[in-house]
Amino acid sequence: MKKRKEKKKVSRGDWARAIIYSILFVLFLYWVDAWWGLIFLPFIFDAYITRFIPWTWWKDSDNPVVRTVMSWVDAIVFALVAVYFVNIYFFQNYTIPSSSLEKSLLVGDYLYVSKMSYGPRVPQTPLHMPLCQHTLPWGGKSYIEWPKWDYKRISPKPVKLNDIVVFNYPAGDTITTQLRYQTEYYEMCYSFGKQLYRQEAGFLPDMDTLSAEVRRELFQRYYTMGRRYIELSPAEFGKIDHRPVDRRENYVKRCVGLPGQTLQIKDRVIFLDGVENPDAKDVQYNYRVDLLTRYLPDDLIRELGISAEDLDTFYQRGTIPLTKSAKEKLETRADLVARITIDEHNETDLLYPLNGYTGWTCDNYGPIWIPKKGETIELTLDNLPIYERPISVYEGNKLEVTNDGRILINDVETNSYTFKMDYYWMQGDNRHNSADSRFWGFVPEDHIVGKPIVIWLSTDKDRGWLDGHIRWNRLFRLVKNIY
Repeated sequence: MKKRKEKKKVSRGDWARAIIYSILFVLFLYWVDAWWGLIFLPFIFDAYITRFIPWTWWKDSDNPVVRTVMSWVDAIVFALVAVYFVNIYFFQNYTIPSSSLEKSLLVGDYLYVSKMSYGPRVPQTPLHMPLCQHTLPWGGKSYIEWPKWDYKRISPKPVKLNDIVVFNYPAGDTITTQLRYQTEYYEMCYSFGKQLYRQEAGFLPDMDTLSAEVRRELFQRYYTMGRRYIELSPAEFGKIDHRPVDRRENYVKRCVGLPGQTLQIKDRVIFLDGVENPDAKDVQYNYRVDLLTRYLPDDLIRELGISAEDLDTFYQRGTIPLTKSAKEKLETRADLVARITIDEHNETDLLYPLNGYTGWTCDNYGPIWIPKKGETIELTLDNLPIYERPISVYEGNKLEVTNDGRILINDVETNSYTFKMDYYWMQGDNRHNSADSRFWGFVPEDHIVGKPIVIWLSTDKDRGWLDGHIRWNRLFRLVKNIY
């Protein structure tokens, strides 16, 4: 190593930079209300004025490899830090992975998601790798769970009705480490539990004949049996693990219900407090289409925007998701179509609440009151399954039901609860092909990530590069115009 050079004389420019960066840093701390960050202010001062710490020691090295490598390390670290703060407080890139919002947002749409629209969250797991949600590319967690900060949002703004919203998957608090099952833990527990119970008992009890107390015990047994089955099958499902709120999967849906509103779905139509909330322009439902021919022509498939995935399902099951306009276009093709009828979804299994019986279906759901911060609800054993998860999981209370049917919250008997957060009801525009609030319930305010602002790129995986792979008509399209 060369002899250490004498300290560079402090110039007016150095003082100006130190003062400007210090002011910007203090303003940032004021914005996020995190004054503990002042402990880092002396480091900014030292980098430009006192220079006690040799921040750029590698520049004095005789070894050109060290200088080259460290210059790259310096640039990469700076970039990662910059990306870290931009992603947390301002915006991040998001890719539409599934068809739940078709035809409003398409698989292959790349979005800029604004964190400022609803107020950026202070990270609850601050030590994490930028650009990795929960898993490193080579495997393993991309975050360290300590320190863990409480939920806090900077300059919070409410979600508006019918906004398209990015949020953390609420039911992602508990997962199985096998990738393909990670978002299905609760569904698998109850589904496997029911199958095992049927095998043991030879039947499933008729829920209409059971009291609320007996139903609760039965659903708890389903869950316990299903969880035990998963625990005993690590080769198939992996281990059972947990994730903090901000490290859960990112989902994107449309907000169709606000805090304090009572939502009900009647024959696929959403009503809020008894008033119809009109569907978005490109909402889709599954229809059974009876063809006069064996196949749909390719030009019609392109015109209707039918994906290869939808087409495979159609030829296998005879059903296909269609918007209102696509259905009307298809009905005009008397040379191809014999009839089109709605594919009603009347299944009652695996809908929210998974630990209760309602008789609701995807097409006829509710009424269900959406919790609002500061408002109190009367609790009964009948409605407890609906609100148990917000009370115990999202708001961190100890909730128990005694053998004689008394409800205890934090060891105190009660028949009411006052909510600490606002909650939202999210659904996909591809209504019959969307895993949404009908399946996993309310979205708490601390799960809200941001709002998609613009589609900066859109690619169609079903088309080649010279055959429409890039959807040029969607580039730089504003998401707020999609309704």
